Order: sequence, then C-alpha cells, then structure tokens
Amino acid sequence: MIGIIMFFFALGLLAFGFPVAFTFGAVSVVFGIIAGIAEVLPNGSLFEGINVGINMFALMPHRIWSVMNNTIMMAIPLFIFMGIVLQKTKLAERLLESMGMLFGEIRGGLAISTVLVGAFLAASTGVVGASVIAMGVISLPVMLKYNYNKKLATGTICAAGTLGQIIPPSVVLIILGDVFQEPVGDLFQKAIIPGMVLVFFYIIYILIKAFFTKDAAPAIPMDEALGNKRQQIIRALIAIIPPMVLIVLVLGSIFMGIATPTESAAVGGIGAIVLSALYRQFTVKLIMEAAQETVKVTAMVFAILVGATAFSMVFVYTGGDILVEEFMKGLPGEKWGFLFLSMFTIFILGFFIDFIEISYIIIPVLVPIAKAIGLDPQWFAIMIAMNLQTSFLTPPFGFSLFYLKGVAPENVRTIDIYRGVVPFILLQMAVLLLYIFFPQFFGVTFKS
Repeated sequence: MIGIIMFFFALGLLAFGFPVAFTFGAVSVVFGIIAGIAEVLPNGSLFEGINVGINMFALMPHRIWSVMNNTIMMAIPLFIFMGIVLQKTKLAERLLESMGMLFGEIRGGLAISTVLVGAFLAASTGVVGASVIAMGVISLPVMLKYNYNKKLATGTICAAGTLGQIIPPSVVLIILGDVFQEPVGDLFQKAIIPGMVLVFFYIIYILIKAFFTKDAAPAIPMDEALGNKRQQIIRALIAIIPPMVLIVLVLGSIFMGIATPTESAAVGGIGAIVLSALYRQFTVKLIMEAAQETVKVTAMVFAILVGATAFSMVFVYTGGDILVEEFMKGLPGEKWGFLFLSMFTIFILGFFIDFIEISYIIIPVLVPIAKAIGLDPQWFAIMIAMNLQTSFLTPPFGFSLFYLKGVAPENVRTIDIYRGVVPFILLQMAVLLLYIFFPQFFGVTFKS
C-alpha cells in the first residue's frame, strides 16, 4: 500500500500549491527510502533500509538520458517554438478580425468566429496558453462591447483555446504516443475527426443559445462592418491561406509519410519564421524572445517528466501498479467497467493536476491493463486525449481559466468564467461518450 499512500500524499501537497516537478521528485525519494526500510526491517538495520531505498535511484541518470535522447519528444520544443512565433506575428488578431466581419451579422457570430479561430490556432500552433490569451485580449472586449453574455463569451474563449489539446499538432498526442509506444502520426490522423466534431458541437451550442436567449449573443449591425461582403471574403482568405498552407505542410508531410513528427515540427518552425517575415513582423528580437519562451516551457515540461519518472519508478517498485491492475481487472463489466473507471479517474484528477503528470504517472499503469483486456491502444489513447482536454477547463486549477482571468477586464469575475466553461465541459464529455460508444462514426478501425 506504500505506492497508493504515496500517490495521495503527493496529490495533497499539490493541492497546497507546491511545485509539481519538485513535489513528485521529493515524494518519490522519501517514499523510496520508506519502501527500502520496509523491505529490510525487521531482519536488517535502519541504515541498510535507507541504503536500499537510495540505491533504488541508481538508474535515474539512465532514465533521464533516455528521455533526453527520445526523438519523439524533440517535437515538443519545436512545435512550441512554432506556436510562439506565430503568436507574436499577430496571427490570431488577423484571423479574429477577418472571421468577425464574415460572421458578425449572424446572432452569435462573434462567438462562432472565436471557435473557428481557435481551431485554426490549434492546427497551426497547438499552444493553449497563447491561444487563450490572444483571444482573450482581442475577442473578449469586442464581445462585451456588443453586450454578449459574460458566461457565454468567457466559456467560448476558454473552450476554443483548448482545442489545441486534441487537434494536431498536439503536445498531448506526442506525449501519449511516447507512453503508448504508438506512432504519433497515426494518433494525429485519428484525432482530426474528434477535433472537428467538437468544433461542430461548440458552434451548434452557440447557435442554439443565441436563438433561444435573444440577448445572449446579439448580431453586429451591418454598418459596423468594414467594406462590402466581397472585400470581407477576400480579406478573410488573405488571413486564412498562409496559416492553412503551414498546416498542410506540417500535417500533410506526416500523413503522407514524407516526414516524421519531429521533422515536420522543424518544418513548422521554419514556416512560422517565413510567415513572420511575410507579415513584416520578423526581427532578431522576435526570434530571441520566442526561443527563450520555448526554453522556459520545455524546461517546465521535462522537469515534470523527470519528477514523474522518479515517482512512477517508486510506484512500480512498491507494487502499486500490480495492486491497481488487480483491482481494474476485477471490475464488473470487464472492458466497459475498466473504461468507465479509468475515464472517470482521469477526469477527476484533471481538476487537481496537469495533463503531463496524469500522462506519465496514471496512464503507464492503465496501458498494460488496456492491452491485456484487448482494447485498441490508439482508440484508447485518443479517448484519453479527449478526456485530458477537460483538465484545462475544470476549476479550480484549469489553466485556461487562469490565462483568461489574467487578461480579462475587471468587470469579468472569476465566477463568470467558471460558470461559462460548464456547458463546454459537458459538450466535451458528450463527444467523448459518442467516441466511446460509436467509434465507427469517427472513422475508427480496430486492429485485428
């Protein structure tokens, strides 16, 4: 039971606000020593037990080295760099202005524009924080100006910003590809339809909300739009085509087998620099700032990964994985019982800890069980990715909520944001259930 106690102890420390990477690292060392003492006593001495616990970490340098040499993980900093460069070129601003003019005359049009721009940013950057902040700065004031319901406006921005977690190129899918030992390109392909279905559900919800609640999302008067309809369409195409070309280059090269995800991420980084020059935003300062921010984010990701690696090593050493496996296999309903409990557990943990910790601590325990009961690993991986997306929206620790609150006007309260994301969390759960029970509608083909 040491491993199980260790897990809940770490969860408690995280709830008090301790840094994630250091919490997992420190807890693993303490409980590793406790496990060593428990193994030696009562026949051995206390010092022998401490030595056994410390020696458990002798292989940690090799584990860290293998992480650093993982070519799949190299795609993470490259995609982050691509996203930050595009964010600094004001791509979101151009897309939002163009889409806003196209759909402004429709009731709920600004919110629909935000969702579509969120999908474009997801496919071209994949950086949730940058997407939410950009749309919060640009789109939220406009929606509030035209008397949009605060909950609808904030919920739409948070939900649209998190589309980067499921629409490729997604850092979540890269990490899950590493954990599941499945080709990242295959996961990218299988995630496109669920991502588009989620976008469709968001838009339908906004239209229904705007139709039945007349003042929730009013249309922009025609005289507020710039230029005639033809000029609006041309301007929108000018804004859309460059990032669309980049998306085709990055994802198309993976799907056609021309490049690996890491190679396509490098192409994306170069393409982002070219677009910054095309938009006349390219400067040496921009590249330096993007590189520095990339290093910060990447260092955070890999620090958490190292801490999670130490944690999972002690968890396995104490037999915690065997205990969980026996419990999961003994659930009623076999496959369906396992699916329900694993999805429910991931959803609840998403309220408190980040997707990276869940991916490297919880998922490795679930993967062998899923394979043992005959679940298709790629189907299960996409299922988990869709579930992990909610961790960015669920209070109290949803990152999208913090990002938006940081840039929202003073009259937007935290409770408005919390209430605003609830319908979108329910929509995500609905699409997840559809994916579980009707996988054929999402183009899923199971391995024989």
